[in-house]
Amino acid sequence: MPTEPLPDLAPDFVPFATAALDFHRAINMPVAPVAASRTELDSLHAHLVALYGLLDAHTARTSPVAAAEGDHLRACRIRLWQAAEHLHAAYHAAPQRLTGRLPTREACRAHLPEGAPDLTVCQRHLATAARVRRAHTPADLRDPFTGLTRH
Repeated sequence: MPTEPLPDLAPDFVPFATAALDFHRAINMPVAPVAASRTELDSLHAHLVALYGLLDAHTARTSPVAAAEGDHLRACRIRLWQAAEHLHAAYHAAPQRLTGRLPTREACRAHLPEGAPDLTVCQRHLATAARVRRAHTPADLRDPFTGLTRH
């Protein structure tokens, strides 16, 4: 079945984003073992959520015309969300910005927001979680292995 040619695409910025991450790692990561700061974890969470959105768009466009490729993209999208969930949890387990104190065990269990600017990561996470819940079942999101089952 012939397909229409793709329209001219805008310059691809993904390689620049990849290079920026590599550059950031090269110049900003200390050699000594040091825990990631909340600022770094927040930035990484924002990056993963944006990448989830990009893969979501690719998955929606690809799945109707290429089932196997669409399934792999869907599995990748689920894994990215799982990684974002872990980053969100790591953010709240990290020392607080102003006091440097670790959250108490009770505060971690309560999952209470800590106020601005710490609430920003939670707002981003909740907004994306609403999209994720519409696109995936709870079983999909908790499955230890996603994809590669149909093809």
